[in-house]
This record gives sequence, C-alpha cells and structure tokens, in this order.
Amino acid sequence: ADFGGEVERILGMVDGCVLLVDAEEGVMPQTKFVLGKALKMGLKPILCLNKVDRPHADPDRVLNEAFDLFAAMGATDEQLDFPHIYASGKNGWATLDMEKPNDTLAPLFDMIVEHVPEPKAVARADAPFQILSVLIESDPFLGRLLTGRIESGKATPGLAIKALSRDGKEIERGRITKVLAFRGLKRQPIEDAEAGDIVAIAGLSKATVADTLCALDVTEALPAQPIDPPTISMTVSVNDSPLAGREGDKVQSRVIAARLLKEAESNVAIRVTETAEKDAYEVAGRGELQLGVLIEGMRREGFELSISRPRVVFQNDPETGERLEPIEDVMIDVDDEFSGIVIEKLSARKAELKDMGPSGAGKTRISLMAPSRSLIGYQGEFLTDTRGSGVLNRVFSHYEPYKGAIDAGRKGVLVANSDGETAAFALWNLEDRGTMFVGAGEKTYQGMIIGENARADDLDVNPMKAKQLTNVRASGKDESIRLTPPRRLTLEQAIAYIEEDELVEVTPKNIRLRKKVLNPSFRKKRVKED
Repeated sequence: ADFGGEVERILGMVDGCVLLVDAEEGVMPQTKFVLGKALKMGLKPILCLNKVDRPHADPDRVLNEAFDLFAAMGATDEQLDFPHIYASGKNGWATLDMEKPNDTLAPLFDMIVEHVPEPKAVARADAPFQILSVLIESDPFLGRLLTGRIESGKATPGLAIKALSRDGKEIERGRITKVLAFRGLKRQPIEDAEAGDIVAIAGLSKATVADTLCALDVTEALPAQPIDPPTISMTVSVNDSPLAGREGDKVQSRVIAARLLKEAESNVAIRVTETAEKDAYEVAGRGELQLGVLIEGMRREGFELSISRPRVVFQNDPETGERLEPIEDVMIDVDDEFSGIVIEKLSARKAELKDMGPSGAGKTRISLMAPSRSLIGYQGEFLTDTRGSGVLNRVFSHYEPYKGAIDAGRKGVLVANSDGETAAFALWNLEDRGTMFVGAGEKTYQGMIIGENARADDLDVNPMKAKQLTNVRASGKDESIRLTPPRRLTLEQAIAYIEEDELVEVTPKNIRLRKKVLNPSFRKKRVKED
C-alpha cells in the first residue's frame, strides 16, 4: 500500500527507472501499481530480466509478457521501444545476449548511463538554489532531514535558505547545517551539491514534505504533489485493564505521546492530536493497515496500549453543511473465478463498479469507487475469498456525500463476568454458545471479550467455572474434555473486529479484546442512557 503518495513523489525526482522482473515467475500483479505510475509520468523504463540462471527460467516468454503489460497500461510508442538486459543478481552478472556470458554488472550500468537522459535541472545550475522536499526523516544528531533533488543552483553548508509551502507562503528561515548524499550504500556529508543531485539537507525544523527549500530571493514554490489527507483515525490511550503493566515496560501516557509524535514527525501520512479529555491521543492515517503497522511496531518495542475502533475522518461541505466522507479509488487484480464474490461483497459495502476487464494470465482487473468505511476490516475477508491470490491497491480520490450505514454483519460477543483463569470445563460448556478467542488456563478479567456469540446480542458468561467434585463415586469414567482450538485474532483482525463500545488491549505478549466499560451494571446503564 502507498500510504502518502510517496511513490509519485519519488518518481517525480528521477529521470529513468529499471523494471526488475523474475525470468521464471514473470510479471506479478504488484508490478503494475508502480509501473503504471512511472508510465503516466513519462518515464522510459529499462527492463531487467533477473534470475535467468534458474533451471525453469523462460526470459523470452517473460519479455513478451512485459511488452503486453506495457501495451495494456497505455504506454506510448517511445515507451514500448524499451531496452532489455538479462541478469543474475545472486551471482552478480548482467549481459545483453544470453549467448555471451559475463561476470560483472557493468553492462547494466552502461545501459542506464546510455538510456537515462541527463537531468533537466543541470541547465539551471547558475540559477538561485531550489529543492523540492520529497522525503522526511528524523536524525538524533542532525534533527530533521529533508531529501529531494536540487532543481536549480548549488547547496553548500552555511547557505541561508527559507521554506515555502505549496501555495508560496513562507514557513521558516534558516541555514543549511549539513548536506548529505549517498556514496555507494552509505550516506556521507559533502561540501557542495549541484543542480540534478539527490541530497538530504539538515538545518530546518518546520518544513515538511511537498515544501520548497530555496534561496532567500526566490518567491515562487515548485509545483508539488499534495499529500493525501488522512482518511481513518483511532484513539490510542493508556492500557487501564486489570492486567496492565505486567508484560510491557512503556506504559505511561507521556512515553506513548513522545513515541507517537516522533512517528508523526517522520511520517507525513500520520497526524497525531490530543483528545478533548486530554487522556488519549487521536491518530489519523491512510487506512487501518498503516495504523496497524505503527501499533505493531510499538508493541514490539515494549509498549502497552488501548486502541479504539478505526473511524472515518468526515468533513462538512462549506456551502450546504452536508456531511462528506472520503472515497477511495480501488484497483483489484484477482483470478477470474473469484471476481464474482469480490464484486458481490464490495457492492454490499456501497462500492460502485467503474470498470472490469481481463488483465491477462487468467486474471480480471476490477476498478471501483468505495467509501473508506467499507474497506475497514475487508482486507482479511478479501484474502480469504481469493485464496490469498488477490491484490488490492487503494488510493484516496475525493470526498462525497455520506452514503448511509454499512452493515458489517458482525454478531454479538461473549464477555467474561469475573477475574481469574479460564477453566477447560467452563469453556467446554460455552462452546455451544459460539466461537472462543481464549484457551484453557489463560488470565481473564471482568469485561474482557473471550469469544463471539452465535447470536446478535452480547452475553456475560463465567469462563472460570470448574467442575464440582463430590464424594459419590460415579459409575462411568469421566470423559476427558477436548476443546476446539480457539480463534486467535491478529492485530489487524482485532482492530477491524471491535465495535464502538470496545477496545483492543495491546501488550508485547498478548492481544486482548475488552469492553470500554468493564462493569456489566455500568455498561447496561450507559446503553439505556444512549
């Protein structure tokens, strides 16, 4: 997934690209996403057929497949006349002719030098300094680093510069403290960089992606790709369950806040704000997958968190006051046999079919316009429906009037009514009620969700109830209890599963589901008030 238009921004600062294709597997569905954007921006790719030394490699077939793909994606005649080269990355060689073996990658580098045009910026070497910020990262010693290609002039440490937003407004002024460039695989400080060079610049604290860094006498900003607005948000708060603080070492709100703000500084697609009650943080991003990646990273670092259900970031129409919701452009590649179930499921979620057609190799390409709400929790279902072979790409498109409620079709849940450890006897009796999320001998607490109810309503149950022992000898031997293995939810599945009145408790060792209000009496009282 492309979380912030990063692909377009990076493609905007290069003059050519190499398309790497496996000579045995051929063109994969995910190849099409970035290639389509490269062709749209007018780049002329070089095709590199890798792994040609594999026993079942068929470079001629793959070359024809690649040509068909270029033609299907609307490549110009100039782009269709692409050069190609055979290579083995593992053994470190490339050759223009399979009959003439080689032992170095020099032919590939020679082809890049020959076919990639000189940067247009080189002609503006004597103009005032200008660079468009494309990537942002944070360095503990240098502070904020902004990476981009110098469009005109020279960059030297000590040069006075300013930052302009996309509409030309001045953001801040400062001096370049360091100019860094890649030399081989390492980034090293350099004394000066010229127009056409891709460098990272340190010295500014407020400028971000899509801003222009320029000399003080420049007044116009460079044209930039806007950053996609966040479409999904969720609340991240301190873990306040009865089992809090037993597994993680980073549990305080200030530590959580510092980590989230650090992430927002280097990731332009994420926005962090404090809630009105000042006890939690609202984290907005591009889809629940991106937020899931952030939370999973924090979990592995030793954080304990409580996470709410993802919500869509709505807007209001300034003229009519009507509520607007984000609509995403969804591109799906699936095997022909699964196209029916995918269209059926997404149509039920208020998605509109735009286009559908064969994309070659027994696959169908489906193009839809879907509300961001409808895609929450759909990824797992999609992979199940397509037997793991489907590829789904989504990009923010625009805002449209609210399309009404979407039925996710979720059933009720089984909620533990006391604290303790689950007993096999109790779970065995509860299996008729629904699907379990926990096994025997696991710690639970009042208000924790231990399973999914077979019916639509929530049910408070006792998973700690043990079998009563008596002095009376039974005539038959006690049958051993055999439990159905519990359904373990991954972090993404758990985030997509919960409802508005529930939370996901995330610790380094466990992912638990719970009700926001743990006490069942208070919970029922709140439902009545609502």
